Amino acid sequence: MAGSATESGYEWIEKVKSGGSLPLLESDSCPDGWAIPSGNIFKVRGPDYFSTNVKIPGGEYLLKPLGFDWIKGGGSKICEVMNNQNSRIRKALDDELAKGSKPFIWAFNLQIPSRDNYSAVAYFVTLDPIEEESLMGCFLKGDDAFRNSKLKLIANIFKGPWIVRKAVGEQAICILGRAVSCKYILSDHFIEIDIDIGASMVANAIVHLAFGYITSLTVDLAFLIESQNHSELPERILGGVRISELSLTSAGLYEFPPEDGSENLNLSLSSRLWKSFGLSHLLHPDDHDKVNSPSSHLNGVNHVKENEDSNSDSCVHDRGLLQENINTSPD
Repeated sequence: MAGSATESGYEWIEKVKSGGSLPLLESDSCPDGWAIPSGNIFKVRGPDYFSTNVKIPGGEYLLKPLGFDWIKGGGSKICEVMNNQNSRIRKALDDELAKGSKPFIWAFNLQIPSRDNYSAVAYFVTLDPIEEESLMGCFLKGDDAFRNSKLKLIANIFKGPWIVRKAVGEQAICILGRAVSCKYILSDHFIEIDIDIGASMVANAIVHLAFGYITSLTVDLAFLIESQNHSELPERILGGVRISELSLTSAGLYEFPPEDGSENLNLSLSSRLWKSFGLSHLLHPDDHDKVNSPSSHLNGVNHVKENEDSNSDSCVHDRGLLQENINTSPD
């Protein structure tokens, strides 16, 4: 089905994959880098899952890997990367659109709670039109409540210290919109999901633990849209990435858009100044609104819900120390 024009269209993808602050390496050895793991290392719901409870290897990804960014925002949280015309992926997208191509990019921005506001951003792309009636099409045209109920993360600890394996488990499965706070930024040519890990007490604790061992940790991440009825089976993975033994010094400094970056930085510095004098209660009410009020595309979930639908992997950890704090499902 892919002709020569399609093949040439992939050349820019290969160029973008090799960019960023971290190198793209082979999956069996990628220290301080990223790699593309086989989809078969992840287990997803099979064609008869609701009658047999059987999961199968994930198989081929629906999207092509486009890149990975390990970046830090300093005094400001990194948000809406794809809306930033200075970002390398946005520049690549604009270049392709100018040539008449019509790629569609999926960006998953994992905002890591830390002093320097690190973000791990995985990008995937398709050059083919997304059918409106497909699960991907329904996800794109659905509202935030629908997206929050469907977006699933599978995290495998491929290599890491015993304490991290014990806390996280060998594998974690989570409906992101129910466990943490997700903001969806959607345009005609991309969707970005900003995933605020710090919004969940449990996720925050796990990440803080893992962050202390980040230089010896290798993690496989898969993003998918959960199948919640028989017609949506079997599950298919949107895309997967392996990140390994990251160094904090390898993170690139994110270039904020002038209007957004300066505003966020000034707000952060202003807030810290008032707090240093013990006068945070005197902050202008409008400033509180800017910081705390949820966006129209922000789910505002700050804890894991209880009593979720039994058909959903709301959040599952295998043999994790923190399992008792996380809503589990039979699988």
